[in-house]
Amino acid sequence: MAADTMLRFVVTPQSYPSKREPEARAEDFREIADRYAVPRAEEQAGRCSQCGVPYCTVHCPLHNHIPDWLRLTAEGRLREAYELSNATSTMPEICGRICPQDRLCEGNCVIEFTGHGAVTIGSVERFITDKAWDEGWVEPLVPGPARGQSVGVIGAGPAGLTAAEYLRANGYEVHVYDRHDRAGGLLTYGIPGFKLEKPVVMRRVERLKAGGIVFHEGFAVGEDATLAELRGRHDALLIATGVYKARAIDVPGNEARGVIAALDYLTASNRKSFGDAVPAFDDGALDANGKNVVVIGGGDTAMDCVRTAIRQGAKSVKCLYRRDRANMPGSQREVAHAEEEGAEFVWLSAPHSFHGDRVETVRANRMRLGAPDASGRRAPEVDPGGPVDMPADMVIKALGFDAEELPHLWDAPELGVTRWGTVLVDSKTLMTSLDGVFAAGDIVRGASLVVWAIRDGRDVAAQMHKYLKVKAAARAMVAA
Repeated sequence: MAADTMLRFVVTPQSYPSKREPEARAEDFREIADRYAVPRAEEQAGRCSQCGVPYCTVHCPLHNHIPDWLRLTAEGRLREAYELSNATSTMPEICGRICPQDRLCEGNCVIEFTGHGAVTIGSVERFITDKAWDEGWVEPLVPGPARGQSVGVIGAGPAGLTAAEYLRANGYEVHVYDRHDRAGGLLTYGIPGFKLEKPVVMRRVERLKAGGIVFHEGFAVGEDATLAELRGRHDALLIATGVYKARAIDVPGNEARGVIAALDYLTASNRKSFGDAVPAFDDGALDANGKNVVVIGGGDTAMDCVRTAIRQGAKSVKCLYRRDRANMPGSQREVAHAEEEGAEFVWLSAPHSFHGDRVETVRANRMRLGAPDASGRRAPEVDPGGPVDMPADMVIKALGFDAEELPHLWDAPELGVTRWGTVLVDSKTLMTSLDGVFAAGDIVRGASLVVWAIRDGRDVAAQMHKYLKVKAAARAMVAA
């Protein structure tokens, strides 16, 4: 490589794509940042130090070849950069938008440790894949030679879509079942457009449909078919439903009108962006316009709710989190974006009670950090200083998600689950307690990141491929 192409971090400052002004971006659900122009992308990619041990790759769940496609980008070899990025990820432009790079690749960049600011890996990843779509470099999904075997995938989120793509490429007939009327799972209905515009997701789905994957949308397992019936239709099944049951807040007033679950709120907002009729939004129940909104939680879902409420025209938006800023689980970038847009964070506070038949007030306990808990984080405890009251016309519970009771919902009591309700799988084969039924993504690991769901989908597809080849060989022996 040319000596002046890379290692530019000393003379070239870190520069992310420019963001729209907070007042402007709070008026719509468009993504908040532009993408790089070609010269800027090449310049920023050239800041990579090409370390011998690339910690960015080590800390990426997909182990993307990050230094290599940064080098190709810096050299202007953009199509090659895209192809290398795409080799390990089914959705690089989505990961480039929504991965918490500050906790993964960029947070572990060697240049970050030197004080020069990390390479802007996520923004470059988004750039090269968006460029690929613009230029027609994204190849269609081409099925492998037909194997005469079919696979059913339950759940059209990132884990299910990833597995479906790999399995179709290996020549299997693939059917994807999802209870929603559009594929994508949380990518479609959970993540707001200002982080991930919906056409970005839909073009990925359309590519899979064009490749012959059959989607059964609006299909609820347990209602439209039992798990046993689906097992009878296919040679193997994958459970990739994700986890959707909202964690409850056990405080007085929890059932008051106006106290709502985060996913209900975000789904309604995203459906409106598609132009759907959403009665609960239209009657005001899931619309924050003109309201004092209080969001409970400190993860990325809470940040999505906070920033959505601002865009809906909330009168005020507060986010209550029981620990301090340094100990919150969500992305610090998302917190900064929310603050820029006008949100107020009330650190070291937790709900004591909600008041009013239709919620009018949140009473919050002041908290302090005590001794470390089992995870090593200092556990929050109530400060004896007494609670504080704040007005609230809408309270959004964003405390995370648990697994639904799949054995009960699907009339499949023999499906093994953990005490948390997640599906049990063999650690090597990723198969559940049922022969030929596999599971992957959040329904196995619990609520996690999209990039981990993609990794799990990739891994389970490989295991299902092994299983199906053995099954086909056994059939052939019997036939002979």
